[in-house]
Amino acid sequence: MTDARTVREGLYFGEGPRWHDGRLWYSDFYDRAVHALDEDGGDERIVEVAAQPSGLGWLPDGRLLVVAMKERRVLRMELDGTLTVHADLSAMEPFMSNDMVVDADGRAYVGGFGFDLDALLADPEGLTDPGPIPTVISRIDPDGTASVAAAEMMFPNGTVITGSGRTLVVAETMAQRLTAFDRAADGSLDNRRVWADLSGTGAVPDGICLDAEGAIWIADPLSPRCLRVAEGGSVLETVEFSQSTFACALGGSDGHTLYALTADSSNASVASAAPSGRVEAVKVEVPGAGSP
Repeated sequence: MTDARTVREGLYFGEGPRWHDGRLWYSDFYDRAVHALDEDGGDERIVEVAAQPSGLGWLPDGRLLVVAMKERRVLRMELDGTLTVHADLSAMEPFMSNDMVVDADGRAYVGGFGFDLDALLADPEGLTDPGPIPTVISRIDPDGTASVAAAEMMFPNGTVITGSGRTLVVAETMAQRLTAFDRAADGSLDNRRVWADLSGTGAVPDGICLDAEGAIWIADPLSPRCLRVAEGGSVLETVEFSQSTFACALGGSDGHTLYALTADSSNASVASAAPSGRVEAVKVEVPGAGSP
C-alpha cells in the first residue's frame, strides 16, 4: 500500500501518538511540547515540557500523563493546565525514559533507552562504552507509586495492552522482537514470552499499535514503512510512507486511519536542526483496539 497522505508537516521529531477525544495527540521532542491534531490538520500546542516529552496517556478523570525523558519522570497535567510530578523513575531507568502506555484504571508502564543511543549510532566501529545494555519497564500505579515491572529488556519501546487488559506487548527495539506478558489484577507482569521474532523481516520495532483482529502495526525506523504483524511474526501487510517511521497509532472518527510519525533521522543533532518531520496517514481495513 502506498497511498498515504501527509496530514501535517513541520514537526521536529514526533513520538507517542494517541487518538483521544477526537484528535491525534503526540509529542514533539525538540519543539518541547505536546500537540493535538484534528483530522483536517488543525494543530494545537497543548503544553510545553522542557525536559523533552515522549509517551502520553490519561488518568480516568481526564488528566494527561506525559513522560519527561531527560528528567526520567512522568508529569501530570492538572485540569488547570499546570504540570506536576506524577512519578520519578530516575532510580530505575539509567539513561532516558521514553514511551508509555496507560490502562483504563490509570496504571502506566514506561520503557526507556538504558544507554546513549545517539553515541552508539555515531560509532561505526562499535566501540561505544557501555553500548546497548538492558533496562527495565517501570510500572506506575494510579497514585504515582513506581516499581520495576520487568527487567533485562533491550530498549523497551512502544507498548500496547489488549482490550481484555490481560496481556501487555512491548517492542524490544534492540532485540528485534515483540515480547508479551500476562497482566495480573494488580498490574504485575508474568509469563514473559516472544510474541513475534522480527529478525527475519529486516524491520526494527519502534512505536506500535494494536488492531481489532489482534495484529500489531509496527513503525520501522530503518525504512519508510509500517508493518502489520501477526502473533508468531508473520507480516500481514506493509504500508509505505515518505520517510522513516518512528511511531504509529490507529484512530480517526471510525478508527480505521493508521497514523505514522515520520522523520529523516532520529539523531538528536539532525532532528533538532530543522522541522522536517511529518504526520502521515492511510486508511486500513481493521480498526484499532486496546490501549493506547
